[in-house]
Amino acid sequence: MTGDLGHGERRDSTLPVAPDIAPVIDGVEYAAVRAPVHVDRVDQRIIVISALAIGIAMLAGVVAQVLMALIGLVTNVAYYGRISTSFASPGATHRGALALLFIPVLGALVVGVMARYGSAAIRGHGIPEVIERVLFGESRIPARVMFLKPLSAAIAIGTGGPFGAEGPIIATGGALGSLAGQMLHVTIDERKTLLAAGAAAGMAATFGSPVSAILLAVELLLFEYRPRSLIPVSLAAAVATGVRIAFVGFAPVFPIPTLVQPGGVALAFYTVLGALIGVVAVGITRLTYGIEDVFEVVGRKLRLHWMWWPAIGALVVGAVGILEPRTLGVGYDNITAALSGDVVGRALLMLVVLKLVSWSVYLGSGTSGGTLAPLFTIGGGLGALAGAATADAFPALGIQPAVAGLVGMAAIFAGASHALLTSVVFAFETTRQPIGLLPLLGGCSAAYLTSLLLNPHSIMTEKLARRGSKVSAEYASDHLMHVFARDAASRNVVTLSATDTIEDMRERFHADGHALTHQGFPVLDEAGLLIGVVMRRDVLDPSRPPEQTVASAIMRAPV
Repeated sequence: MTGDLGHGERRDSTLPVAPDIAPVIDGVEYAAVRAPVHVDRVDQRIIVISALAIGIAMLAGVVAQVLMALIGLVTNVAYYGRISTSFASPGATHRGALALLFIPVLGALVVGVMARYGSAAIRGHGIPEVIERVLFGESRIPARVMFLKPLSAAIAIGTGGPFGAEGPIIATGGALGSLAGQMLHVTIDERKTLLAAGAAAGMAATFGSPVSAILLAVELLLFEYRPRSLIPVSLAAAVATGVRIAFVGFAPVFPIPTLVQPGGVALAFYTVLGALIGVVAVGITRLTYGIEDVFEVVGRKLRLHWMWWPAIGALVVGAVGILEPRTLGVGYDNITAALSGDVVGRALLMLVVLKLVSWSVYLGSGTSGGTLAPLFTIGGGLGALAGAATADAFPALGIQPAVAGLVGMAAIFAGASHALLTSVVFAFETTRQPIGLLPLLGGCSAAYLTSLLLNPHSIMTEKLARRGSKVSAEYASDHLMHVFARDAASRNVVTLSATDTIEDMRERFHADGHALTHQGFPVLDEAGLLIGVVMRRDVLDPSRPPEQTVASAIMRAPV
């Protein structure tokens, strides 16, 4: 060890921390090669990472459009028998009941084969798998996932899967960033930033919501809020949104009628509604993972490989699709219809209930698809139903069903994902209704509160929690970063004499134990020079002869 004396002078230090910690220090030095070094300083390196993030965002923006085109192509071929990439809803098809039942099954069989012989990582929501790679996989996503995830999602959704395209696009964008980080010479932290930039770009390119995409990356992927990661992610989200605008224009994803400024009583209603929606979000989380458990247990008992599970779930999708064709496919138009009041009453209730059944069973079976669009449909529908019922019963309260639907849509995502800020800003960016911000803030905060009280884990982290991995979503300043060594160090150093016996030291520990609280003590020779360190446990070791000198108990020479 060396010490800095200032003015460029250095000298060898003679005081080791502790001889027994040498193997640990060696391990830390080895781990430092792999583990990220937390340095908050922004330097020229961020320019390189930002440039890479911009390039990844451009690719992610194009990939998002390609995926939407693939979904449109599969949908048109499967349900309309035509070659076209225009986005179409399976719900408007004139296919017979038998076709509606088995088209999802055919898609599920293809996805099952891709998962088994391609990569099992394509199964699931998309976002939880990315979180797992960030926390426990050094942000490394296999390159094949970048191709298989969007392709499997296009097949699953295009054949009627009741999922959103955003989860697979976010996973694909994250895979793009991860792959770039694996091919180039970057640190693990920088690779994580590139992965988050790609994921944020995927969401921004899907919904045209750059700010909520940034917040999603911060709340669910980065697990930090620092300039060195925030700047590249922000640039990526902005660029991806620009790519989307070049393809589809500036229009909001969910255009709804102009909202009316709510009064105090209405705001209180929207807040209470958010709290109730938060309870529903917890129930949905438990339901989806409960169904997943059922597939695990039944599959094990029947010795049925998981590759066949999606086909079983697809049977439910097809059966529900016969009852309510609007449950098939992405269903972004259903969200707009619920918020705009085009679907109301019993029809809306049936859509919400059947969408929940179809989506939860198919997702639990282990197929590939996103969670955002189904959650928005369920939450928006429940909110609109509650708002309409209350407005009819108490018209003087000033409740607007469209605002209630908007609060329900965002609150269910806040409760399920525990991404509060993302939910609020997302609802605003996708509708461009600033009047909804205050009800959204109250409703989403209440949903977040109730969901945390009922379940500390979100739908994104429940799977990791079941494996014994704790995912912390709290960002707090580390108090120890502000404590200097000089403030914590002992002023009066307790030393031992090399000629003292072990018996002498044991008596000293017994007599002055309150003052001798250290675990290691410097040993000095007759000239007052350090010759080593003795640990308390070595002195108190009953197998050591009491007449032995302290010097003989030194395990190694000082560094």
